[in-house]
Parts: sequence; structure tokens; C-alpha cells
Amino acid sequence: MINRVVLVGRLTRDPELRTTGSGISVATFTLAVDRQFTNAQGERGADFISCVIWRKSAENFCSFTSKGSLVGVDGRIQTRSYDNKDGQRVYVTEVVVDNFALLESRKDREARGQNGGYTPSNNGNAGASNTNNFQPNNGAASNNTNSNNSQNKPQDPFAGSGDTIDISDDDLPF
Repeated sequence: MINRVVLVGRLTRDPELRTTGSGISVATFTLAVDRQFTNAQGERGADFISCVIWRKSAENFCSFTSKGSLVGVDGRIQTRSYDNKDGQRVYVTEVVVDNFALLESRKDREARGQNGGYTPSNNGNAGASNTNNFQPNNGAASNNTNSNNSQNKPQDPFAGSGDTIDISDDDLPF
């Protein structure tokens, strides 16, 4: 049997870290994962998936993430049930996270926090490096548009080396 889940999304709120009676750390959070298709109005929907992470991983996750953080998680789906205070059986389905990855840089995360949750667009490429260099100008007109345009273009690391790069089909991994 296979029960494996891989998700990439943003946290809907700060993760909640708690400790069990036996001293084990556990964190819960909800991940908003965009759907691949749009509806009739051209809007993209999202799924909100409950996740739980345990022990030292939970502590690390809470230390390095906050509301809006772009993360990747790897885990398994688990279903459990309990009786609530009214005596009704409640069923819960959640992802038990085994591993996680932070998919945005600290600079992007801090910029999002300073800009009221605004994250410069990377055209939907999760985890792609951001070359927009978002800088608020506080209403001042920018006179250096030529220098900004050259900064936004990716730099060729091999430019000016004078060496030709010879790659054969045997060198490619695919």
C-alpha cells in the first residue's frame, strides 16, 4: 500500500505549537494549495489542507515559518476520530508531515511581512528566485529606469570568460 502526499502552498495562519502531556512537541497548521484550473470567472480556487508535524521538526517549523510562508511538505494522510463534548463522533483527516522545505528566501519572507503580505510575483513558479527586486519608492519618481532594467535581467555567469562550453548528449542527465 502507498500513502504519500507532497504539497506546496502557503500557510493560512501562524502554526500553533503545543506540547503533549508527555512533553512531545506538536504543531498544527493549514496549507492553502492553489488548484491548477480556473473557474468560469477566471479565478483560481484553492484547497485548505490541515497538517500536523511532530517533535523537533514541529519546533523548527514554527521557528522558521509564519502566516503566508511558502512551504513544501512531504507526509502521509491520516484519518482519526474522537467524541466531542456533545457525545458526537468527529472525523478528522489531516496530513502528518514527515519532511518540510522552506520555498522562499528569508529576504522575500521579510519583504512580505513589511509590505502587508504583498509578495512580488514570480509568475506562479513556486520556489523560483525572484528577480523583481521590489523596492517601494514612497511616492518619489524614479529617474534611474535604465539602471533598474539592467538589474532585473539575469546575469550570464559565463560572459566574458572567453571559454566555449562543450556539452555532449552523454553529459545530460536525461
